[in-house]
Amino acid sequence: MANRFSGRGNLGADPELRYTAGEDSEPVCSLRIFFDRPKPDGNGGFDDKGGFWLDVSLWGTRGEAAAQLLKKGARVSVSGELYEDAWQDKDSGDDRRRLRLRAEGVDLDLTRLNVVTWQSRADEVT
Repeated sequence: MANRFSGRGNLGADPELRYTAGEDSEPVCSLRIFFDRPKPDGNGGFDDKGGFWLDVSLWGTRGEAAAQLLKKGARVSVSGELYEDAWQDKDSGDDRRRLRLRAEGVDLDLTRLNVVTWQSRADEVT
């Protein structure tokens, strides 16, 4: 059973695009997202109730598009599958673990957009 996650947060850095090694190289975009927990304060505003950072990967053409269009500070919604990454610390030899998200989709929060430019579909019949 997959561990599903869906949340909204802000990019803590510009996306990083890389390609897997080998003959069947595939693009993967790495995102670092802070998921905040604002709660209504009763006066029309919000109080910060903490939050958490999560490393997110987005693969394929969606990853390439994210790397091109997203910037640090962008408000996004993401959904995907959580998994645990485990490794051994090079310096101490201690076992380390952290949760990561393999995203199926990343969407911009429309309330923070000023301009949208539409691109024609490449396979559109003219």
